[in-house]
Amino acid sequence: MQQILVPSLVLAFLVTSAFSGETVPVGSRRELLVDNHLIARLEGAALKLHKPQAHDVALVCDAPWEGNTSGYFTLFQDGDIYRCYYRGTHHDEATKKGGHKETTCYAESKDGITWTKPKLGIVEFNGSKDNNLILMGEGCTNFSPFKDTNPNCPPESRYKALASTGDDTTRKKKPSLQAYHSADGLHWSRMREEPVISAGSFDSQNTGFYDAEHGVYRAYWRYFTGGHTDERGWKPKGVRAIRTATSKDFLTWENQADLAYGKEAPVVQLYTNAVRPYARAPQILFGFPTRYQPKQSQVEPVFMSSRDGVNFKRWEEPLIPITAPKDRDWNRSNYMTTGVLSLPGKEKELSVYASEAYYQGPGSRIRRFSYRVDGFVSASATKGEVITKPLTFDGSKLTLNLLSKGETRVELQYENGKAIPGFTLEDCTPLKGDFIDHAVSWKGGSLAAHAGKPVRMRFALQEADLFALQFVP
Repeated sequence: MQQILVPSLVLAFLVTSAFSGETVPVGSRRELLVDNHLIARLEGAALKLHKPQAHDVALVCDAPWEGNTSGYFTLFQDGDIYRCYYRGTHHDEATKKGGHKETTCYAESKDGITWTKPKLGIVEFNGSKDNNLILMGEGCTNFSPFKDTNPNCPPESRYKALASTGDDTTRKKKPSLQAYHSADGLHWSRMREEPVISAGSFDSQNTGFYDAEHGVYRAYWRYFTGGHTDERGWKPKGVRAIRTATSKDFLTWENQADLAYGKEAPVVQLYTNAVRPYARAPQILFGFPTRYQPKQSQVEPVFMSSRDGVNFKRWEEPLIPITAPKDRDWNRSNYMTTGVLSLPGKEKELSVYASEAYYQGPGSRIRRFSYRVDGFVSASATKGEVITKPLTFDGSKLTLNLLSKGETRVELQYENGKAIPGFTLEDCTPLKGDFIDHAVSWKGGSLAAHAGKPVRMRFALQEADLFALQFVP
């Protein structure tokens, strides 16, 4: 299925001279053109942000233990099922208070499109356990789980989560995060009684995951740049922002740092972060933070990416504007969920989800959106070129994720920028069409003789968007 890309503003992109910089070891990793990591020079081309396409509503929070302020959804694939965890809450417009205790709800799906709420029999609500609840009260404000892929993880801790300490009142008086674990993803307990992170505000979806590329756990949470609480214990100072840290055991956290976006990035309020490694290129972390607009209490998600977990390239254009499909022009009614899913039968697209009808209710809900695979950002041109920094690779051929309406060609160059015989633009078979993993062919044949040696790539784009590249056997 061909992905129709939503037009986007083109972000001006400053890069260094084409013939400077250290050699980048690419190996056989898939590399996405979401930043200037590989790019030395753009001529008549620019990096362009793409937006996901809207589809049907996936899940409605209409049970008595859910409500119009249900939110902070976390989704991930686990074997042949997809899991979804979220807070169940309802705001009573008459009393201006919560209609019931906060809950943590669970839903699952075989296809990521149709979701069911299984009757788990774990938590009693209004005298019955005939519900999809896994927790109620303690920790339910923002329970955010993940499946731990650490090979040394014990079975009883295969699923982990971060959650605010206590109920909503306790959280405001003494904010901190607790660590939870589970053997089956349904029955949860604290890993210890003491909080694991206390420097922050945490009234948001605070995320954690195992970073296999670096062999550490990472956490991302909300704090205020000017301080966390005042002398009364709650009034914030500064702006809403994101802090991170790493851990070897999910209990002791170190290397705390505030996320950085570059000197030119404007100061904005960020409510959530939704940071996770990108499955097809786990060396890159993607985030979908929610930008908060205090004047109207409205929110809109944006996109950011990082290669070290601290320094992010953040795009300022909203991914899903408040004018998108339905019920987003409201108080905090447009959050992105945490999780990017690959669904069965949809090999050429990726699914993300975003909330709507928050406060507006009677029940909030999430809608599915789809991206082209790797289709977050592209090097885009009507007629232009992309020249890479010197790089080394493993493999014998180059594959591209490319949408080209004209004839795009690729050239392999020596480190000094001179074309390698047999791999010039003229030696390249023109590329025209919609490709996810398409092998480039030259008269020179296999690239194996150049593997491990510093080379450059020159892409001559004709009405094209180049999303990703990968050297393979």
